Amino acid sequence: MQLSRSLSRRALIGAALVLSLGVAGASHAEDVKAGDLVISQAWARATPGGAKVGGGYLTIENKGTAPDKLIGGSTDAAAKLEVHQMSMANGVMKMHPVEGGLVIEPGKTVKLAPGGYHLMMTDLKHPFKQGDKVPVTLDFEKAGKVNVSLDVQGIGAQAPHAASGQMEMKMDHMKMDNHGGKM
Repeated sequence: MQLSRSLSRRALIGAALVLSLGVAGASHAEDVKAGDLVISQAWARATPGGAKVGGGYLTIENKGTAPDKLIGGSTDAAAKLEVHQMSMANGVMKMHPVEGGLVIEPGKTVKLAPGGYHLMMTDLKHPFKQGDKVPVTLDFEKAGKVNVSLDVQGIGAQAPHAASGQMEMKMDHMKMDNHGGKM
């Protein structure tokens, strides 16, 4: 009896360890360093079939002493990639390109996220599907051209999976041996 309880605990601990390693090893965009810039949490939303536009989001940190500017970019997944800003004026949502580029001040972090600054990709060549990666090349005034991969999240996602802090694990398929999981 004592031996089987010990084995059950070990099995449970082992299963928990395997699950945690699986979650930690889940696919997510790697940080990209370009000059004084660090680009992280790069992601996009899945798009419905037939959609002609898609949004991309990421975080840019300037660890240097001089400002840099995100002035645009490109991707093989769309005809055009621009830096846009969404804002609300008198209850009306407005979206427009950021004229002259998005400044990343030294020592500051700029987050491109739903409802604010974002990458607007127009004339998509194919839908973005959850789990895919969308390669983009960002164009910075000082750091130059920087290749980044956007991890595609679900339609309507508000943050990249790894940064959302939410872990969806279903334990109902996991059955514990010996004593119905009692320790």
